[in-house]
Amino acid sequence: MAPLRQRQSISKDKFSAYFSTLRTIAYNDPSSRGVGSHGLRSIAWNPLGTLIATGADRTLRVWNPERQNVKYSTELKGHTAPIEKVAFNPVKDAELCSVSSDGVVKFWDVRTKAVINEIKGLGDAFTLAWSPDGESLIVGNKSDNLFVLSPTQSTPIASHQQSIQTNQIAFCHSGKKIFLTTGEGRIKILSYPEFEPIFYSKSDPTSPFTLNGHTSSCISVDMQPTARFLATGGSDSIIALWDTTDWICQRTLIDMTGPVRNISFSFDGSFIVGGSEEGSGLEIAHTETGEYVHSVKTAGSCPAVAWHPSRYWLAYTDLGSLRIIGVDPDRK
Repeated sequence: MAPLRQRQSISKDKFSAYFSTLRTIAYNDPSSRGVGSHGLRSIAWNPLGTLIATGADRTLRVWNPERQNVKYSTELKGHTAPIEKVAFNPVKDAELCSVSSDGVVKFWDVRTKAVINEIKGLGDAFTLAWSPDGESLIVGNKSDNLFVLSPTQSTPIASHQQSIQTNQIAFCHSGKKIFLTTGEGRIKILSYPEFEPIFYSKSDPTSPFTLNGHTSSCISVDMQPTARFLATGGSDSIIALWDTTDWICQRTLIDMTGPVRNISFSFDGSFIVGGSEEGSGLEIAHTETGEYVHSVKTAGSCPAVAWHPSRYWLAYTDLGSLRIIGVDPDRK
């Protein structure tokens, strides 16, 4: 499959008319049936957007989006507990990392199905964020310990115990800053790999500066591809958009139902969508104005969402299955 060329951006006013014409393809995995509440917890595109990985219960599956029959997909087995997070190395198209609550992080070559590295003993692990250069990553567990890992080493490079509940993590595009979402509803901004506060409060120079925009736990975070905004999602059903120049909350998106488990920006940063385990449907908003521009009807809740890295294709989970809007398998 040839690399996909980046498409041109579409204006806010024309987006819904365009998106309405796109097909939705369902990818049914027989092995994920009957997995109960686990379902698909995580989905992730590879850097070129030629593959998409899903984590369900103990099994990983890697799909070619243009071939929806399960026989063309790759199944990866080895975890002994539910897979909480999957993510491709941002600079290697076939290197996939999976994090499981069995305390094991595995690195896979999806071409050969081989486990190329494995790190054990990380506790009830559930978060994962790659540094932009693909040389290291952060995995967090439910005891709020953050491990810095290398894809080529079998033990952690470092660990950083946090004093408060720490949820999802994101990197800035340079890899020098990390954003930690917390149970207090605040977002810490730390240096990487030092894990030291970068900014301090103007009113109290000894107090680290944090982003405060949620009335309850902050659980998801994503950096806009253009890096103008950082988006955070909370259990208060709100997505906050922070200006990365002055770290002021520019706007909030309030049409979500239930905790915002996942946030994703389109490749050009123009559009944003959030995923939740409650309600149904997806609401796509225009990042610059905060206006909702398109609604996607779904049968159930959609806790995982992921825009394609270079096209207006939107992957999401619905009733435990992967679906992608925009793929046209019949296109020659």
